[in-house]
Amino acid sequence: MTHLRIRLARALIVSALGAGLAAPLGAATEEALRAAVASPARKQADRARDSQRHPVETLLFFGLEPGMHVLELWPGRGWYTEILGPVLKERGRLRVTNGDPNGANEQYARMAREYEEWLAANEARLGKMSVVRVAPPEQLSLGALGSYDLILTFRNNHSWLNGGYHDAIYREAFRALKPGGVLGVVQHRAPAGADVAASAKQGYVPEAAVIAAAEAAGFTLGARSEVNANPHDTKDYPKGVWTLPPNFAEGDKDRERYAAIGESDRMTLRFVKPKK
Repeated sequence: MTHLRIRLARALIVSALGAGLAAPLGAATEEALRAAVASPARKQADRARDSQRHPVETLLFFGLEPGMHVLELWPGRGWYTEILGPVLKERGRLRVTNGDPNGANEQYARMAREYEEWLAANEARLGKMSVVRVAPPEQLSLGALGSYDLILTFRNNHSWLNGGYHDAIYREAFRALKPGGVLGVVQHRAPAGADVAASAKQGYVPEAAVIAAAEAAGFTLGARSEVNANPHDTKDYPKGVWTLPPNFAEGDKDRERYAAIGESDRMTLRFVKPKK
């Protein structure tokens, strides 16, 4: 199944190439990704998510190459950082956003401190990367105009909508990307036609709302993939998307049922900043 997904991702990339939207991907990129994913340094709990998050296929679809300048938005505890870092550390550059480790909100400040401590402790493996401080909506600059080849975000759109700065992030990502650069988005997907504000509170966002925000910022939808789709996700749980693994927000209640469903149904969208 994994090889089938990779072939499908390659087919979509080839299709994008025909429209002049992507650069060729060599076998070295896939090899580097596979090595990073297979690293024994990754925690077993993180590796257990690979079969449902499809990191190799997803990053191939977005067009990642080892020489790129990449920005990861809102990286959480670094699940994708741990894969991106080794691939980019020799020839490319990875930057990550993070909050203020000394901020007023102790919970967020602690998470920011723990993430940066983890980056420092794993520098030899992940490479030395710089942190872009963000505190939206007041502090939202992602870097100089046209800084990045690729900007990535994984499962963050609902938080941006709940915070009231979703559209502002898309505008800033557009500004910070180079012409021809790519914005790769993975997000928990609400049913078509769902109320955006209500569904975001449950962790889901309608795909049309994400596309509309990106296009309003100036992006073109280059391609979409179903590599992270899950038709078993009914999207109607007591505690929203966090009811499903890996969070299991209801604890042991119906845990086997939620484990059988798996992680959420997710959109995987590849947006392009036009060259002109």
